[in-house]
Amino acid sequence: MLREVAVTRYVAPLRTGGSVPGVVEADDLGTYVVKFTGSAQGRKALVAEVIVGELGRRLGLRVPELVRAHFDPALGADEPHAEVRGLLEASAGLNLGMDYLSGGADLTPELAQTFRVDPLEAGRVVWLDALTANVDRTVHSSNLMVWPTRGTVPARLWLIDHGAALVFHHRWDGTAPDKAYDFRHHALGRYAPDTRAADAELGPRVTEALLREVVSEVPDEWLAGEPGFADPQAVRDAYAGWLAARAAASAAWLPTDFPSGDQLAAEEHARREKSRRGRPGWLQRVPDLHGRPGAEQDWSVHLDGAD
Repeated sequence: MLREVAVTRYVAPLRTGGSVPGVVEADDLGTYVVKFTGSAQGRKALVAEVIVGELGRRLGLRVPELVRAHFDPALGADEPHAEVRGLLEASAGLNLGMDYLSGGADLTPELAQTFRVDPLEAGRVVWLDALTANVDRTVHSSNLMVWPTRGTVPARLWLIDHGAALVFHHRWDGTAPDKAYDFRHHALGRYAPDTRAADAELGPRVTEALLREVVSEVPDEWLAGEPGFADPQAVRDAYAGWLAARAAASAAWLPTDFPSGDQLAAEEHARREKSRRGRPGWLQRVPDLHGRPGAEQDWSVHLDGAD
C-alpha cells in the first residue's frame, strides 16, 4: 500500500497546473506536492495519478513516490487567495502527495534540444501513455521533469502529472480498448521512440494480476459511489479489465510515426507565421509570447513553478 503521511505545514500553492496543487511538509520530514480532492478535476484525477504512476513504477519508469496525504484545512487558514483557500477547505482528509523533486526542471522544448533521452526509454514512456490514454504529455506540456539538475549525479527523466490519463473512466461509455490515440506531438517524439521494442518488453508484463495489484492502491473513498458500479471493488475490476484488454490489443494502437525535431520546429514556425498574418498591422510587431522561444525574456516575464 502507499505510505500514509500527515501534512504538518502548508507551504505554497503551485499555479502552473489547473488543479492548483500545493507544496507541503509532512510528519515524515518529507516535502511533497499534494493534489487535492477538492480541485475542479475531482477524485478521478487522483485515481488516474495512482493507477498510471504505480503502473509506470512497476514497469521500471521513474515516477516520484506517491503517498496518501492526510490534510487539515486549518493549515491553510493564512492562504491569502480566497479561491485557493476554498480549495483547501474542500479537501479535508485524504489527498494524494507526490515526492517533491527540489530543483527539478520541466522538460521544455528548449531543454529538450540539449537533454538526451535514449530511444528505448522514450519508447517506454510513449508506450505507457498510449496504454493508459494519457492525452497530456505534449511538446507544449510535457509533464516530464529532469532531476537532479545540480551536483555530480546524472540528470534523469521523471514522469509526473497523470491526472488526464484514463480518459475512458469519465463516462465509462464502452470506449474500445483498441482505440488509437494521436501521439504525433508527444513530448518525446523528437527522440525517435522505439515503441516496438518497448511493446515487446513491457506488454507481456502488464498482466491482469499486475493491474489488480496496482488498482488496489486506490483508496475506497475515491471509488465509492461511482454510477453503475455496486462497490469500489467493482470499479477496480473495471479498470483492471479494460487495461488488460488494451495491453493485449497493442498492435492496433501502438504509435510508431513521430516527426523529427526539425519537422516540429518547422510546424511551430508555420503556426506562428499563420497566427501573425491574422493579426491587425499594429499587432504584428508584438512578439508571440506563447510561440517564440525567448520571447518571455524580451518582455521581462519570469515564470516560476512546477506541476
